[in-house]
Amino acid sequence: MSLKKEQHSKVIIIGSGPAGYTAAIYAARAMLNPVLISGMQPGGQLATTTDVENFPGFADVIQGPWLMEEMKKQAETVGTIFKNDMIKKVNFTNRPFELIGESGEIYTTDSVIITTGAQARWLNLETETKYRGFGVSACATCDGFFYKDKEVLVVGGGNAAVEEALFLTKFASKVTLVHRRDSLRAEKLLQQKILSHPKIKIIWNNAVKEVLGTEKPKGVTGVLLENTKDKSITKIDTHGLFVAIGHDPATKIFIDQITMDKEGYILTQADSTKTNIEGIFAAGDVKDKTYRQAVTAAGMGCMAALEAEKFLSKND
Repeated sequence: MSLKKEQHSKVIIIGSGPAGYTAAIYAARAMLNPVLISGMQPGGQLATTTDVENFPGFADVIQGPWLMEEMKKQAETVGTIFKNDMIKKVNFTNRPFELIGESGEIYTTDSVIITTGAQARWLNLETETKYRGFGVSACATCDGFFYKDKEVLVVGGGNAAVEEALFLTKFASKVTLVHRRDSLRAEKLLQQKILSHPKIKIIWNNAVKEVLGTEKPKGVTGVLLENTKDKSITKIDTHGLFVAIGHDPATKIFIDQITMDKEGYILTQADSTKTNIEGIFAAGDVKDKTYRQAVTAAGMGCMAALEAEKFLSKND
């Protein structure tokens, strides 16, 4: 793959979720001619989320993919340049900063806004990997339809797990939630919904030890659960396993380039999106492990664009 030089940009946004699109809108309106590099999953996690009920401005339930498409259109309308590429390497040691894409393009820029988001965390079981895509999933909104009138199992105890379980009741005949502790971490309203739902059963103090399945046709038939207290093993029949135990920030390409915490989230200054490197900003789930909401990500995208504009004005 030959490398070719890309036209220099004042600001490049890496990632295309609510944070990235909002940063692009504000940067374009500031006449910065931003370049947005979409990455592996344009639209971020909302691109695989169906019902969105908590994004301000919509009285009725809206669809995540539609919302992301509207944000993208708005960013394009005000002048954002979109690149369908994925950054595989960065060099933040000198300005202009240098980004190398999978396409072979070399992008140079005076400032960077990182909005690469977070990715689903897995159980790291050999059998889980074996059946991923064949009954094991981390996205109920992507794959829930395939389990109409079937029994499924969800692993986790936070908001994501409870939301996945509730969503799956639209299709599945029965949803079993497995949590390694004896209480949920999800917000109270969600806990009330899941604890009172007739289709949902909760198994406490258990963890998935192994995923069971067949080869022909390839698919999940059940799981082995291990009790976290007495280590007893229980076999549960299920047609699908949905893993909802959290996310890991998509920051591997920034290792040794920028300051992060021990979990890989980019560290920023208080009440700011500024990183330890002047001219580089981070917004959304890539730096936020507390709220993880579309609206907070969008707000941080706005902050990053405004801070980038101020930085560029000062250093022009």
